[in-house]
Amino acid sequence: MTTLNNTTTITYAFKRVPKLVRLGILAAATGMLFGSTAYAQERTLTLEEAIKLGLENSKTLKLSQSKIDQAVSQYNQAKDKALPTASASFMYSRAQIPANTLNLGQESLSLPKSANANLGIVSVEEVIYGGGRFRYAKESTDLLVNVAKLDVEKDREQIAYNIVNAYYDLYRVVQSKSVVEQSLKSIDQQIHQAQRFFEQGLVTKNDVLRFQLQRSNIELNGIDLENNRKVINYNLNILLGLPDETQLNVSQIPVAQRTVAPLQSYRDSALSIREELKQQDLRTKYADVNIKNIQAEKLPTLAATAGLYYVNASANPLPNSGKYITPLTAGLALSWNFGSLWTNKNKVNEARIQREETVINKGIITDNIKNEVNQSYQNYMKAVDKIKLLETSIAQANENNRILTSKYANSTASATDRADAETLLYQAQINLELAKADAGLAYYNLLKATGKLTK
Repeated sequence: MTTLNNTTTITYAFKRVPKLVRLGILAAATGMLFGSTAYAQERTLTLEEAIKLGLENSKTLKLSQSKIDQAVSQYNQAKDKALPTASASFMYSRAQIPANTLNLGQESLSLPKSANANLGIVSVEEVIYGGGRFRYAKESTDLLVNVAKLDVEKDREQIAYNIVNAYYDLYRVVQSKSVVEQSLKSIDQQIHQAQRFFEQGLVTKNDVLRFQLQRSNIELNGIDLENNRKVINYNLNILLGLPDETQLNVSQIPVAQRTVAPLQSYRDSALSIREELKQQDLRTKYADVNIKNIQAEKLPTLAATAGLYYVNASANPLPNSGKYITPLTAGLALSWNFGSLWTNKNKVNEARIQREETVINKGIITDNIKNEVNQSYQNYMKAVDKIKLLETSIAQANENNRILTSKYANSTASATDRADAETLLYQAQINLELAKADAGLAYYNLLKATGKLTK
């Protein structure tokens, strides 16, 4: 009752507040509510944080891990084949003998009208020598486990690069939008100045329209950039495993030139690190083991056997003194499918061809990796040189813009010249930001080509 009275009092007091004040309070409360929601949907990430988050939430890596688990399971199954085999069986049968008398000349043999039989068998077999087939099976599946593990590392490199690529795309758009905002502020000042000159009769209306048209073009560019930002932001959310509506903000990316080693050192590093080459080495070993396994099928198999039999001729299957026997057996079993001496010949040839293919494939992959490293290296060096050139061009565009600003203020330059100078500076600034992003992405591409992106 106290709570109800308090609520009623508060409601009554609120109604006594003037209408405009009440609306202001409600608007502020609504703004706080939606503001906190919007804040909860924003997230600022560094590149390292984005890579870590993406690798943790990657569905592709989870699928790759399941392939490792499957390969380990196959390896354990191969080890189980070397264990002894055992079996047990029990059978009951009843025979009816309508014609149970057999005449043997002067003598005759009479059998009972019916007979019961209970037969139980327990056997154990352990292969002593099988030509090494079980050992080769374990070696083969162990190699496949290692191949699957390298697949995971290869997937990690590719996923990390995809995240880096998307992150830099977002960085490009954000930086370009920042340049657009700065340019809009500058052009607004020029429009204001042109309008003042027009009112004083110093310039024509066309000069004012020229600056306004320039502003519209910059605004159109800003709309395109915002649309691109939304698309890239959504794609990056998918890569990182974040809610679709999360708005991502990128941290400032360091653009200082990184120390670059000679090209040969990157090639050597790639040839020693790249997972593709390690996988080919494992596949070559797997082909070698496969050849040995096929050759082992030509050899005989020796196994130790042991058996226990339970024979009971009564209708009662349970042991009853004097009505059953239990023979025990132990021995060696030698078997040899010598037909494999000529039937496996072509299998061995096929396995050797497959091994040769792995060697050839490694050579192809090696050449491709060298080309990839060289192209990535050259692209990075070109991007660095481009940044230096654009920094020079911005300095020139700034100076050109400063001169034309002064000339326009003194009515010695036209509005077209002034707008063109502003456009050149605006374009040079965007080009520089894009070049910095290209250089950063090219560096990470070089790391990926070398195999060091996630290491």
